[in-house]
Amino acid sequence: MVSEKPPLRVEGLRKSFATVQAVDDLSFELQPGEIFALLGPNGAGKTTTVRMLTGLVLPDAGTIRYEGLDGQAHARIPAAELGYLPEERGLYLDQTVLRQLVYFGCLRGLDRRAAEASARKGLERVGLTDRAKEKVSTLSKGNQQKVQLLAALLHKPRFAILDEPFSGFDPVNQELALDWIRELREAGTTVLLSAHQMPLVERLADRVLLLDHGRKVRFGSVAELRSGEVANRKLTLAFQGPIDDVVLKALPGVVAVEVLGGDRAALLLSGEADLNALLAKLAQGPRLAQVTSEVVDLHEIYLRAVGGPRGSEKEAACVPSGL
Repeated sequence: MVSEKPPLRVEGLRKSFATVQAVDDLSFELQPGEIFALLGPNGAGKTTTVRMLTGLVLPDAGTIRYEGLDGQAHARIPAAELGYLPEERGLYLDQTVLRQLVYFGCLRGLDRRAAEASARKGLERVGLTDRAKEKVSTLSKGNQQKVQLLAALLHKPRFAILDEPFSGFDPVNQELALDWIRELREAGTTVLLSAHQMPLVERLADRVLLLDHGRKVRFGSVAELRSGEVANRKLTLAFQGPIDDVVLKALPGVVAVEVLGGDRAALLLSGEADLNALLAKLAQGPRLAQVTSEVVDLHEIYLRAVGGPRGSEKEAACVPSGL
């Protein structure tokens, strides 16, 4: 049974490596059985945060409180309750698929018979039953990712950290992974998810935390993030005539205008924009060939919050003084 208490609470977490402040006063908590997305560009602090949650790196300040099944509070997530999918694969390429999965299952507390039964069931689910006795090195990148995901989840963890779970997957297998993660939530598993495929995250996440330079810059459900934007709706227009962006910017409710090239433009609208009044004004200008209205998606919210080139957080994590 899942505890009614938040299984994980982080308060005032800080971690630096030499001159790099990787995580800076970070606080959040996860609700039981939710999918919580931790997002941000390279160098935002995601990897360092996950390493602190798992005990691989110790924080400089702040607290991690995980409510274990034993009724005790832990400063990291216990291995027996954790399913961890790292971004970098940790598979033994010269070992067979089944033998490797059984090994990882035993490391997570399953006996050999239970580990093999769970592994075979998982391989059947992902269409790899006929590859069970082949070496991992013979598998494609996508199939290796399936094995890595199986290794993280075959012991049915209470808490799962999934770092880039869609890596190497084609659209069909992305859908398989989406269904799998939803099933984890339905079974009561709390999921901390980190991924760069914003449309997939938007379909999955109950709440989202956006990090930038180690600090929290946006937090809430996708709907809450969207409502907090100055412009939360986009109107894409195709004209049969020249575009005057100055005129478009002066229209009521228009926050910004992006000329898309040729005869097309996108208008970013405030939440108070009156579409009827706006379209009436547009009708007085060049003839409209097409109008498309859409809400601002997570991808655009992400870019507005953390846009710009970034260095690699992993490079910072390699500084010897931090480890």
